[in-house]
Amino acid sequence: MHDLTAPSPLRLVAIPRLAAGGRWRVEAMRSISEPLLLWFTKGQGRITVAGQTRGYTLHNAVFIPPGVMHGFEVGPQVFGTAVFFGRDSDLSLPVQPLHLRVREAQAQVEANLILDSIQRELDSALPGQDRAARCHLGLLSVWLERQAARNPADTQRPDAARRLVAQYTGLLEQEFRSGQGVADYAARLSVTPTHLTRCCNLACGRPASAILQERVLFEARKLLSDTDLPVGKIASTLGFTSPAYFTRAFQHQTGKTPTAFRRGP
Repeated sequence: MHDLTAPSPLRLVAIPRLAAGGRWRVEAMRSISEPLLLWFTKGQGRITVAGQTRGYTLHNAVFIPPGVMHGFEVGPQVFGTAVFFGRDSDLSLPVQPLHLRVREAQAQVEANLILDSIQRELDSALPGQDRAARCHLGLLSVWLERQAARNPADTQRPDAARRLVAQYTGLLEQEFRSGQGVADYAARLSVTPTHLTRCCNLACGRPASAILQERVLFEARKLLSDTDLPVGKIASTLGFTSPAYFTRAFQHQTGKTPTAFRRGP
């Protein structure tokens, strides 16, 4: 089992490998505690970040700050690199999500060269390899800043509906373990549940309840897969009133009981 509290180092992962252990690991709504850059070099799909769904294709760069809810499709033709900056990153990085469509061939080449340099240093056994990798990571942060400046149309301020959904997903990310329902979140945001659901459907094609269920379900799967916590403890951690209720809800959504899911195929 993984130690979920262990330090998170700089690392590069091929995007198809992120789905190892099940597509739920990339498609279900979740967040991570470190900055993430997705650089797509092949294929296309849909990605949801902070409650807004957009299509992506090759030469798209998606930057996701820590704690921002997201999920994306990884089909058989999709390839690219996920850059996990690590929890102790001291780089100057955007505080808001970015989805950049990098159209200039030179900028595409630059991104690939920087990523190759980072990976080469991470793989080497030379003195100072970690420091060298982080120097190249600094260049990547500069590249990201310049692409955002060159593509202002990709960083436009969202409309009121999408701002509301971003606020909802941000609040949900903080409190999804509380057992609150959509009506509770809507009240916190001073809107009706109907209006919140309408905005969620507009922004990402799923109702507010589905976003909430996905987030809780992802966390349940993660805890079942990556820890030894008892099912009852997981249920209480996620705000369920009883282990039996958690088991019924989990089985309804996945077709497996929590214990069967933990055992694997």
